[in-house]
Amino acid sequence: MRIDEALKEASAQISSLCENPARVAKILLMHHLGVSIEWVFLNLSKELEAKDEYFALIDRFASCEPLEYITGKAGFYGLEFLVENGVLIPRPETEILVEKSLEILREFNAPKVCEIGVGSGIVSVCLALNSDALITATDINEKALRLAHKNAVKFGVEKRINFIHCAYMDEAWGEFDLVVSNPPYIADGYKLSKFVLNEPHEALFGGKNGDEILKNIILQARNRNVKNLVCEMGYDQKESMAKALEINRFEAKFYKDLAGFDRGFVAKFKYQI
Repeated sequence: MRIDEALKEASAQISSLCENPARVAKILLMHHLGVSIEWVFLNLSKELEAKDEYFALIDRFASCEPLEYITGKAGFYGLEFLVENGVLIPRPETEILVEKSLEILREFNAPKVCEIGVGSGIVSVCLALNSDALITATDINEKALRLAHKNAVKFGVEKRINFIHCAYMDEAWGEFDLVVSNPPYIADGYKLSKFVLNEPHEALFGGKNGDEILKNIILQARNRNVKNLVCEMGYDQKESMAKALEINRFEAKFYKDLAGFDRGFVAKFKYQI
């Protein structure tokens, strides 16, 4: 079977699962052969090597395994991060969280940062690469911590990030100029695609209403006298977050994602306890 024939057949097999099956078929072919997109276009008439292995990858996607888990990588903030099954896949909208955090960090010299729920490490790594911050990164998922450390090593910032296995900030001692988090914020029972449901549920669902973990983060930040707090949130949680932040003496500004949905907040502690 020639490469162009394989791409056509693969696209047909997954056509009902995604908006651009031809793109997915090419990405999986590039991953399978270890080649560039330019190579693919220049060699469409060649015979496909190890055809069965390629279509095994197509079958994995057809069973709703996320593309990033199959290839083991995901793009974020112009970089390519390692991704593994069992750890949340990076989303483009989280780049805004990074930008908002960097705006705050520019006001400090060697600021101390705590990221709650480090996941694959994308936020902490990007903050370390673009500031002089000293970062403490926590997660309850040990696999996520190992992956985050791998990504930190990949980009040479592992000495700037202290990874801790704990919930919230429970084992993260000291004072912090900034706490940043992209926590689980989807309401239990909310309908998600089969692809998303193959990601770890503890990284997706935040409780009955979805905002419970966010409220706990706000409370902990208040109790720890954290100067600044930046969090991603659900599109329908602005009202509940505004109330929680006000009660806990944070002055907040909310931001939207590129689709125009409310997506997060930047909050400053009004005064010290």
